[in-house]
Amino acid sequence: MNEALLRSLTPSVLAILVRRGADFAAAEDAVQDALVEAVRVWPADPPRDAKGWLVTVAWRRFLDATRADTARRRREDRLDEEPAPGPTPAVDDTLQLYFLCAHPSLTPSSAVALTLRAVGGLTTRQIAQAYLVPEATMAQRISRAKRTVSGVRFDRPGDVATVLRVLYLVFNEGYSGDVDLAAEAIRLTRQLAAAIDHPEVAGLLALMLLHHARRAARTAPDGSLVPLAEQDRGRWDTAAIAEGVEILQAALARDRLGEFQAQAAIAALHADAPTAEETDWVQIAEWYDELVRLTDSPVVRLNRAVAVGEADGPGSGLAALAALDESLPRHTAVAAYLHERAGDLATAARLYAEAALKAPNLAERDHLTRQAARLNTRRSR
Repeated sequence: MNEALLRSLTPSVLAILVRRGADFAAAEDAVQDALVEAVRVWPADPPRDAKGWLVTVAWRRFLDATRADTARRRREDRLDEEPAPGPTPAVDDTLQLYFLCAHPSLTPSSAVALTLRAVGGLTTRQIAQAYLVPEATMAQRISRAKRTVSGVRFDRPGDVATVLRVLYLVFNEGYSGDVDLAAEAIRLTRQLAAAIDHPEVAGLLALMLLHHARRAARTAPDGSLVPLAEQDRGRWDTAAIAEGVEILQAALARDRLGEFQAQAAIAALHADAPTAEETDWVQIAEWYDELVRLTDSPVVRLNRAVAVGEADGPGSGLAALAALDESLPRHTAVAAYLHERAGDLATAARLYAEAALKAPNLAERDHLTRQAARLNTRRSR
């Protein structure tokens, strides 16, 4: 069973049902039923047209559900004809569906959560981690969003800012999480940049390209994480870096700074440094100051503490960190790093071990465990 194929086809199938008149919640349920049926049937009898098969089965499931609901008889009259047999046109509806999910009837945070779950393929737990809230809280938020759009006609697409936020979170999960969605997020952001002349769209595309350029160097052959300072910069994609920097410079020249442009500027400074020791941490710290002004995000403040620690010394970094909530994800790992820089190896080793227990994925947990073991070995000599 090709799970990647099913995941890639889901947005288009969902978009087709919505365009044919299905409300979003019912369409999503029907598509999920079709996916379950595909998992059951395809191994023994794979279809010649996978997308067409999913559309047909999902449409039938939607019609069955509609017929069972007497309150929707009028809708059934309009939708009672199945799609014509034969191959389904290969139209990419994914970006359109992102806009449709960013519906004006939803708050931006609810629209992002709903789109990540229904279109982006992320789990409720992954979305909750991105928003720094409990999984149960995020599940309730997504359920409320589904109820809000149930029965709503998706003919009023949402705004660009909400779509950018979704694409950014999808890229982040694909870049560092368990599901590889980074390339898809870049593809969709390219489409958006081609369709909309907006500096923040360009800023997001530049940010993605600059981060993605380092991807090959982020892991060792055994799968372990390689920190930025230790990466083989010869493995970085110089063409992607050059493209990202060019797009960023054009966006910044328009003097309409936004958070994605600021983040891309930080990524560009990392990419521009020939070695880790030559990184311009003073400029990076200044860009983090801009980001704090634009977003007031606790995660940005956490990253700023690292930059301040590099630019002004670990004591200054620890002072910046002390003002932040210790429950922030990766707060303990940052504290461990800054304590190590300050020469307090015992505290750093203890904090690395604590951070490993809180790590969101296995690769990060292994990396932090190794850091703790490395410092404990140094102390025992």
